Amino acid sequence: MEKLLLIGIDTRSMINSALQLNFELFSTSYFSTSDTPTIKNQKIILNEQSGESCGVFEDQFNEMNILEFSKDYIDEVDYIIPISGVSPNDFPKKYQKKILGTTDVSDIEDKFKFFKKIKNEFLTPMTFRLSDIDEAIEINKNYPNNQFILKPVKGSGGYNITLLDNASDLQFNRGEFMMQEYVTGINVSSSLLSTGNAAKTIINSRLLTMNDFGKKDNFIYVGNILPLTDKSIMSDIKGIDNIVKNMNETSENLAVKFNLLGSNGVDYILNENGLYVIEINPRLQGTFECVEKTLGINMLDAHIKSCQGEIIDIPKPKCYTYKKIIYSPTRMQYEKIDLDNIYDLPHIGSITEKSEPLLTIIDSDEDYKKLFEKVELASEIINRKAKIHQLDIK
Repeated sequence: MEKLLLIGIDTRSMINSALQLNFELFSTSYFSTSDTPTIKNQKIILNEQSGESCGVFEDQFNEMNILEFSKDYIDEVDYIIPISGVSPNDFPKKYQKKILGTTDVSDIEDKFKFFKKIKNEFLTPMTFRLSDIDEAIEINKNYPNNQFILKPVKGSGGYNITLLDNASDLQFNRGEFMMQEYVTGINVSSSLLSTGNAAKTIINSRLLTMNDFGKKDNFIYVGNILPLTDKSIMSDIKGIDNIVKNMNETSENLAVKFNLLGSNGVDYILNENGLYVIEINPRLQGTFECVEKTLGINMLDAHIKSCQGEIIDIPKPKCYTYKKIIYSPTRMQYEKIDLDNIYDLPHIGSITEKSEPLLTIIDSDEDYKKLFEKVELASEIINRKAKIHQLDIK
């Protein structure tokens, strides 16, 4: 039996799908959610315990540590699927041939290189790489009618993106940054399968950030609603069929241009000017379980087959699916919550810090309005429970 390693921040959903396939399974993850299946070959970095804090993810996670932690697995397995948090570029060359997925991601993960490669073919925001604060101030002077955001050249999940009101107030943290025209509009996303020289969009979704839930100018990823329709787009938009068609064509053209393999995603901002290409996610996406529920397919199997040259037949959507990540409204100690649509659950008694990911709501329904109401009700219950179990702020 061939051996498969899943490696990344959270492998729970992928393990569930992999258990339906014919592999000897290995997994290394950062998070140890209580609903992650237990398998024989499994390593978890964050050892959650009652009464102990899970800490702040951004301060503690290091992708090179997870690779070092996994080095014996990496040697042993036949195939590797990196998930969010681990880049194929981080693996030594001799192991990259084991990777199922896009391995040449240097011009995708470096967002400035990505924009340079696509700006003449696709609609993109104006983008500059920054060397220092003086350069940012100069750009602001040259474009007085534009607003800009500061974002890391490498990063994901909407973290560390700042809306600039005054370039002189800029503060550089570690890493490289770029300054990008702030494009307002609706966040949407495509999920597609690619063989390197052919691609097929399997579904489109409404991409959700904190900004969609009243936290102005906060770009952190919250979830998705799919498929994308005149209802799930959550705005009075005309011509949704043409929008979806345009997304399909653009995503497929990008996939071929960058020789993508397997399951990949493309994020956009939609406004009156059209579809602005924001980024490619060259890996299995956060919509993984949503796609499985809506289309009734095994996404890991579809990913592997497309890496091997076969794009599966895509069934029609049978329902809407809504994923919403709940970030803890307070520093709290987790106690069991009796809901049947929650996942990525902390261990009982463990402490989640304020604004850190607490758990994920995922639900499906043929009726969009009913689905939205169910997920938002669950969200209210979870936030209320979090405040009941609030601890003193440290």
